[in-house]
Amino acid sequence: MQIVAENPRKDIHNSDIPFVCIACEARHGGVCGALTPGQLTELSRHATRRSVEAGSEMLGQGEATRTHANIIRGVVKLSKMMSDGRQQIVGLQFAPDFMGRPFTRESALSAEAATDIDICAFPHAVVERLMAEAPGLEHRLHAQALKELDEAREWMLTLGRKTAQEKVASFLFLIATHFDPEDGVANEFDLPLSRADIADYLGLTIETVSRQITKLRKDGVIRIENNRRVYVPVMARLKRCAGIDA
Repeated sequence: MQIVAENPRKDIHNSDIPFVCIACEARHGGVCGALTPGQLTELSRHATRRSVEAGSEMLGQGEATRTHANIIRGVVKLSKMMSDGRQQIVGLQFAPDFMGRPFTRESALSAEAATDIDICAFPHAVVERLMAEAPGLEHRLHAQALKELDEAREWMLTLGRKTAQEKVASFLFLIATHFDPEDGVANEFDLPLSRADIADYLGLTIETVSRQITKLRKDGVIRIENNRRVYVPVMARLKRCAGIDA
């Protein structure tokens, strides 16, 4: 999910902005865009940048949380575990999404790096203090939560009513429209999930996912290299295959 800043990059040469924040996509497109230079400076004093390898668990379901984070690069997989051990992928997060729920201290989901990712993490207390000082930050976090709710409702339609081909095309369209936070739509991208994870996310079998990807390839809707690199020659065709009207 991307939150578009009202005036992206107009402060690119502003010396009051901390150097580490100037070229940061979360600064220009995410929640940090609501902060003043002084507030950004305060946040950057407590921030920790780190990289996480694909496949690494970042947070476990039911685990105590001590920090929030902006996703700077990559894709995060969110999953929910049932009491009998079964697991369901319930969502994906992309740069420059904000990870975490303010005013909560326990994670309701597990979060895993679906790809190699970079994040900028900061303590709960700092974020919550800045929310009190900067109504714009609270507004952006609220807007992200509402957008996630809208997208979850759209995904319920995908899972409940769409055909297998529409589901697979919808997944590819989701990645294409969220993969590159700078350009908005990417005609070329790497699949962030394995076939097994895609099947889990879509409620299909691995064989069905593979068949539908092959059909989309044979129909010329997509091209694939090395089993992971996807090219979309005409995005409108993929969108139609996904059953997306608008």
